[in-house]
Amino acid sequence: MEKKSLEYGQYYYIYNRGNNGEILFREPDNYKYFLTLYAKYISPVSDTLAYCLMSNHFHFAIRIKEESEIKTFSELHLFDNNKKRLITDKKPNPSSQFAHLFDTYSKSINKTYNRSGSLFEHPFERKMIENEWYIQRSIAYIHENPVKARLSNTMAAYPWSSYTSLVSEKPTRLNRELVMKIYGGKEYFILYHGCIPSVPEFEADIKVSKFSIE
Repeated sequence: MEKKSLEYGQYYYIYNRGNNGEILFREPDNYKYFLTLYAKYISPVSDTLAYCLMSNHFHFAIRIKEESEIKTFSELHLFDNNKKRLITDKKPNPSSQFAHLFDTYSKSINKTYNRSGSLFEHPFERKMIENEWYIQRSIAYIHENPVKARLSNTMAAYPWSSYTSLVSEKPTRLNRELVMKIYGGKEYFILYHGCIPSVPEFEADIKVSKFSIE
């Protein structure tokens, strides 16, 4: 089923999993490589508010940048040298950038582990978030997944999520300033994450949280 293209200036909950529940990240280097590719392909077109990579699925909360905020391929140095003159003035399309991310990562995993075929489910799921409360809830929901899956005792202890980066003062590609504005400051961000409200209708919408962990 074809999904609507990502719209400029909108907030989204993005999630996907391995095809037929297949493992996406088999070892630490896989997580690191995926995040490196994410920075290359997605950071130019979106602000990332939160993320969590699990073994066979992942979650992101993002804000697609306005078209005026997105630089051209030339400015981003994302073009192939052989095609430089053809796409210098063009801008990356948000939906296409996600496709490039998944395709590049899939090819690397297939080559490394001698596998073939689709690695991710298609198309990737996206849910537009249209009010501030749901943005708060989705960010916290992302961060609590490793604890709910019993992969970590605390959100801060899980290495493949954005929680620790958001509460630290270290440089980050995440839009920490926007996240803290959404929550009204770091103190409330931490407090909210310590007592995340249970909202059945939200959990029904974000079905990725029910995925089994292998």
